[in-house]
Parts: sequence; structure tokens; C-alpha cells
Amino acid sequence: MAVTDEAIEKIKGMIVSGALRPGDRLPKESELAADLGLSRNSLREAVRALSLIRILDVRQGDGTYVTSLDPQLLLEALSFVVDFHRDDTVLEFLAVRRILEPAATAMASVHITEAELDTLTQQLDALGAAPSVEELVACDLEFHRGIVQAAGNSVLCSLLDGLSGPTTRARVWRGLTQEDAVSRTLHEHRAILTALRDRDAEAARSWATVHIASVEQWLRSTL
Repeated sequence: MAVTDEAIEKIKGMIVSGALRPGDRLPKESELAADLGLSRNSLREAVRALSLIRILDVRQGDGTYVTSLDPQLLLEALSFVVDFHRDDTVLEFLAVRRILEPAATAMASVHITEAELDTLTQQLDALGAAPSVEELVACDLEFHRGIVQAAGNSVLCSLLDGLSGPTTRARVWRGLTQEDAVSRTLHEHRAILTALRDRDAEAARSWATVHIASVEQWLRSTL
């Protein structure tokens, strides 16, 4: 592993220094291994590892390329990692979401358009007063993703998307075991939406915090 780690660091160094830029094709394996003072086996392992986290793109029959390095692409690996959480660590993911999402919601109050607000309203209206747990969770994901996207920060949006795995499970469990979960979630969504329409950043932040904290509080009581 130490040899592979060294190979990863050397390729990373080429990208960070600008010797390799987004979209560039890597030199032939034999040439790159010689240039970096690596064995071809350790180079292959490094390339494989970096392709898994979307730093490199291995194209069969064509070569290996540096990806776009777009934050959204790179942060996709986060959702893969968090899917392997233990039940008790889901609280840590929720705590991170409780820090980030209210801030994103407050930012959205400034940037969100009337058309985007209308879309969110239509989503809630279409859900009705008594949706199934599955429908509620699906709407909840789209509702919050729409708000975070409106905040205009792609990195923040990707981070919060990556945290959706364990927090989605928490919402499902909550909907299955807590009788007022559906009505409370719908009420909190409406309150967030009202704050956004009023362009009230602090109210939007507060309601987003309440919404996430209620899930967190319930989950703490079950663990």
C-alpha cells in the first residue's frame, strides 16, 4: 500500500502543479512509470484508485485522462462512503447537515427565483395531505435539493447530496414509527417555503434548522 500511496501522491502532484490539466491524457504507462520512478504495477494501482474517486477516467482502447475535476463529480464519491455508515454514525451525518443546510437555505432566500419557488409549491401541492412514506421521502429530497441548488453554490449542493444516503434512511424510519411525522414534515416544508417567498434569510435558516433537528432528535431517542 505504501508504494501505491506514493504513486497516487506523485500523480496528484502533477495535477496540482498543472503539469496535468483537466481533460489531459496521461503519458503512456511505460513512460509515466519511468518519469515518476515507479513500477508499472504500482502505477496501475494508483490509476485504478484515482479513477474510483473520479480524478482519472480510464477509457479502454483510448488511454487514461484527467477528468474535468468538477466539484460535483469529485464529491460523488462521498455518497458511496457514507452509505457504509454504522447506525450510530448517522447522527454525525445529520449534525453536519444541520450545520450546512440551514446556511444554504438562507443563501437561497436571496437567489431563488419566483419560478423556482412556484416549482417547489407545485411539488408540495401535488403531494397532498396524506402521502405515503415513500412519496414523502422522495418529495423531501427534491424539495431540499431544489432549495440548495437555488443557493448557487455547486460545492455545497454536492456535499449535501452526498449526505442524503443515511439521512434518507432516517426520514424513512421516522415516517414509519412516528405518527405525526408526515404532517410535521409538510408543515415545516410550508414554513420554509413561506420564509423563502418573504426573502427572510433568518426565518428560512431557523425553519431549516428546526426541520433537520426534529429528525435528529427522533433518531437519538431510538438509538
